[in-house]
Amino acid sequence: MLARGMSRRGFEARVAASVDDALGLIAREKFDCALLDLKIHHDSGLELIAPLRSANPRARIILLTGYSSIPTAVAAIKLGADDYLCKPAAGDQLEAALVGESGNPGDEPDLPEVSSLPPSVNRLAWEHIQRVLAENHGNISATARALGMHRRTLQRKLQKRPKGQ
Repeated sequence: MLARGMSRRGFEARVAASVDDALGLIAREKFDCALLDLKIHHDSGLELIAPLRSANPRARIILLTGYSSIPTAVAAIKLGADDYLCKPAAGDQLEAALVGESGNPGDEPDLPEVSSLPPSVNRLAWEHIQRVLAENHGNISATARALGMHRRTLQRKLQKRPKGQ
């Protein structure tokens, strides 16, 4: 659906259902821009940033996620992503990010806002869960074991992103 929408906006879209499929596309084709999802099948879109950047040094790379967190945003930017967008993202927002019109001076990536207030306990717990989830490559069962909680409890916690601080 996203590929069709971006095609209507003038982009020539390619779709990969897995990291392996995407790596094959990266090896075969050159890209001006790439829109990656953090969750690709059972893998992470973070794995694709370095190979994409290596094969296409001037390409705009945008990471799209429904599981936004500061550690994930920082990791994406350090790996070479140009922007980090949270779902749901509007077509205009995606198009602007892909063509480099994020509205930020010097085309800097759009990181989540950081407040000067200390984060709440709920926020810290949620970010810790996100870190452990990233360490386990998105595997919910392995993350639940590492955190010493039931898998369903973890799934409920992941759905309750803390608001603000």
